[in-house]
Amino acid sequence: MLRLGSHELTDRVFVAPMAGVTDRPFRRLCRQLGAAYAVSEMAASNRALWASEKTARRLNHDGESEPKAVQLAGADPKMLAEAARYNVDRGAQVIDLNMGCPAKKVCQIACGSALLRQEELVERILATVVNAVAVPVTLKFRTGWDREHRNALGIAAIAQRSGVQMLTLHGRTRACGFAGAAEYETIRAVKQAVRIPVVANGDIDSPAKARAVLDFTGADAIMIGRAAQGRPWIFREIAHFLATGESLLPPRVAEVRPLLLAHLEDHYRFYGADLGVRTARKHIGWYTRRLVGGAPFCDRMNAITDCREQARAVDAFLREHESRCERLQNETAPNALSLN
Repeated sequence: MLRLGSHELTDRVFVAPMAGVTDRPFRRLCRQLGAAYAVSEMAASNRALWASEKTARRLNHDGESEPKAVQLAGADPKMLAEAARYNVDRGAQVIDLNMGCPAKKVCQIACGSALLRQEELVERILATVVNAVAVPVTLKFRTGWDREHRNALGIAAIAQRSGVQMLTLHGRTRACGFAGAAEYETIRAVKQAVRIPVVANGDIDSPAKARAVLDFTGADAIMIGRAAQGRPWIFREIAHFLATGESLLPPRVAEVRPLLLAHLEDHYRFYGADLGVRTARKHIGWYTRRLVGGAPFCDRMNAITDCREQARAVDAFLREHESRCERLQNETAPNALSLN
């Protein structure tokens, strides 16, 4: 059983923080469908942004399952420590530090994975934040800045020495972005080198791949990101496969329809009608793209500006497929198990 402070995580399958995706409604749905742990979207450590509507939403964990984890980004140790205290005072039970985001707008201000080029600054940040709060501090990072400057082992040693309680390693460098194969051998090397829990992240998109990555790396858990978009039931599929060795059939549309409609209702309440109808479009697209007629249906969605009309259109589209007892097929090839 993996522990974070006083919290026991019931399984080894986590949902990764993704900007614009893992908001509170999506995190709650993933937890409902088997994810043992979820981290908020990345929030800025700059005090001037805390009162913004966007940041306030990212830090909203009302009604969410414990432990409530907030991910922070920044490059100033004191600002990050202040932001960590601010969030703990408002209910955060884990502080996760982002040193893995490869986005240009983040790296240009020396945040995210850009920090991996400054190991002394990494150590100051980690030590300062750990000493600032009484809750567990975790770190999400990449294998290095580029293939010529991989330093995951050094960063992991700094994190353990600084009191970080869990590492999540995305098996790519910043320069790789999301291209190429994940470096599971680096995750394995980090796991062998430290005593704290290590979570494997990157390209895990099926129950069989999850099992293979856990076996190869020895990681304590896995974190699922893009594969959960439009497929939040992947968490229960993986958990079931790890526990039994048996694969669950993809869900029928009859099961997915009420899940998606409930997700949309939660989404509209969270964002409000005007913003909610726009931000829901990507989720609708991810859910429906694998169904016959999904592409033209998504084009129709882009023209709808009323959330009630949007929900009715989704309901009608899914009822049509439900009547044929269809299942939402997974896009992952069953033999996509290469760990090279």
